[in-house]
Amino acid sequence: MHPLCELLHNEKFIMKKASTLLVLLPVLLYCLSCDSQMQDSNSINQSNTFAIEKADTIDATNDFYDNEETHVLKSFELEVLGEISNAGRVDFSELPLRSIIVKETILDADGDAFIGAFRYDGYSLYDILNERHLDKKNADAYKPIIDLFVEIENDMGEKVVVSWGEIFYPNHLHEIIIATRVMRIVPSKTNELWELPVDCKVVFSSDLITERNISKPIKITVKSYETDLVEEMGKNPMYSPKIDILIENKITETIFSNPEDIPEQSLHTIFYGRGRGIHSTQPFTGVSLKSFFDGKIVMTQKALREGLFVISADDGYRCVFTYSEVCNRNDQAEVLLLYRPERTHEGVFSVFPSCDFFSDRAVHAINEITYSDSQK
Repeated sequence: MHPLCELLHNEKFIMKKASTLLVLLPVLLYCLSCDSQMQDSNSINQSNTFAIEKADTIDATNDFYDNEETHVLKSFELEVLGEISNAGRVDFSELPLRSIIVKETILDADGDAFIGAFRYDGYSLYDILNERHLDKKNADAYKPIIDLFVEIENDMGEKVVVSWGEIFYPNHLHEIIIATRVMRIVPSKTNELWELPVDCKVVFSSDLITERNISKPIKITVKSYETDLVEEMGKNPMYSPKIDILIENKITETIFSNPEDIPEQSLHTIFYGRGRGIHSTQPFTGVSLKSFFDGKIVMTQKALREGLFVISADDGYRCVFTYSEVCNRNDQAEVLLLYRPERTHEGVFSVFPSCDFFSDRAVHAINEITYSDSQK
């Protein structure tokens, strides 16, 4: 080709490329802007960036929980508030994605209504709260953290409560998540397809009746239980021959021994404390606290979602359990009430939470058990 023709050809090529770039430039700038916004976002939508594995439709693996399509749930911004010094929005970008399996069942006028079996993927409450620094408002009167609970609220004003022990003390961690993805667990013979949720939700894998699985959570608030009790450190002896049972701040019963109409059961354990380590390897024998309150507290949606027990000792030591973790478990990890009249210095009543890894909530010398689903 003649040099002049070659030059003109190259100039046309350059001009063509330049015009193409000018057309594409706004698109490129928009994409860069969107990418920057996605990186800076604290929205749960960040979960959507995780790769979603293809469904194993031919049973290539032994995993029952990967056979169906995984669906992304609509996300909402979530913030952590309350008795912490570093409140603010939750940044999900650095949190690990976790999975739990759930058979969801809700209360119904004609009995419990099953609504589906699912695998949920999302972010555990343990991870979300792990680096939040506690700033207990009652720390001067009571330093232990076992009187803390967490209130989770959605955009419709619905609330559920979770004890601090449920999050950080259980034998099995990461069983409460903010779910951002869902997969049906479909029975192989009926192929029944349960209705899928649409929005992200808080999911409890240890609940039998899953009324605490509320959708669209937007707020997590850390609270300490309000009470006039003051701890008397080093009180000796610590003793109470009776327990007052209070429901909504009214004494409904006083017990001096375990009820004879509830059968005792023995649970074998490795009794281990967060501070002093191993205490014993002996079994604990007592009656189920769930059975004790059966008939005394009606299982309602409000009780399942917002009910709290406070178990207090003679020296003011106390801990919080939710109604659901005591009376609504699907793992039979009972909380036992123990009656040991021979214990004249640390007696006579105590509780053993078999659901806990640590012994911190095994309160002894109990003199009061309070229930309320109206904690402010």
